Amino acid sequence: MAEILYFASLAETLGLKSEQIELPADCATVDDLVQWLRKRGEPFAGAFDGSTRILVAINQEMCEPSAAINGSDEIAFFPPVTGG
Repeated sequence: MAEILYFASLAETLGLKSEQIELPADCATVDDLVQWLRKRGEPFAGAFDGSTRILVAINQEMCEPSAAINGSDEIAFFPPVTGG
């Protein structure tokens, strides 16, 4: 099972910090996973609607949305961090 982590305002919007899911067969990339999450309806559809930039890491390594994923990955989504 893949472990999906949600951080900061994303976790607040979704009402959960993590979940373990069996990735659907057609989820080969982060982009595919995001599309699948959006199809789950609200609040996922709103959280992943593209209006806010969301960063992603696979197994604690930053990656692009086109990065490949597999069923045993830890996939973390989080908003950009700002500070001074």
